[in-house]
Amino acid sequence: MPHRPRKIDESTAAQGQAVDALSEVLLQTRLAYAGALLQVHRDIVRCPDGHVTYREFVRHPGAVMVIPMLDEEQVILERQFRYPLGRALIEFPAGKLNAGEALIDCAQRELLEETGYRARSWNHLGGFHNAIGYSDERIDVFLARSLEQDTTRRDPGEVLEVFSVRWRELDAWTRDGRITDVKTMIGIYWLERILSGRWAVPPAT
Repeated sequence: MPHRPRKIDESTAAQGQAVDALSEVLLQTRLAYAGALLQVHRDIVRCPDGHVTYREFVRHPGAVMVIPMLDEEQVILERQFRYPLGRALIEFPAGKLNAGEALIDCAQRELLEETGYRARSWNHLGGFHNAIGYSDERIDVFLARSLEQDTTRRDPGEVLEVFSVRWRELDAWTRDGRITDVKTMIGIYWLERILSGRWAVPPAT
């Protein structure tokens, strides 16, 4: 159900935005839709040139993605049906943050729930914004190593196919279209640079 718009005091809204000449000033904000996962906002802003316009965007709680290394040569991937596309996609394990949940706790939970593995070694590789044109979503990436198999605890309705593959094959999978999920493509890119020695591995989490 749409929510009533809320006007913003312009002097308050402008504070702190003058540092960047490209900043837009929020004049009015309205929650257009609130779902179980996402919130859609429709705001009115003033652009740097004085033009007043709308900005529609999705607020997201944030998510994590895990790159699980089974050994020095193989990683764990999964196939999962994605309803908006109407087909199964190949991905690294990932999931959204629960309210108040720490990033590492979310990563460990998602790895266990989706693959049935725990990891003794964790490295936080950083994060990225995957939909900057219409959402504030940020996905943080973890490298998980020294895996141990455990009992899979999946959420109801979450049906996955879990498998392993040599990480050196994944570049070809992105070129030929077997992998089109952008977060997984970024994970492959980062992993290749770490394993080739071009990027240093961040300290253990």
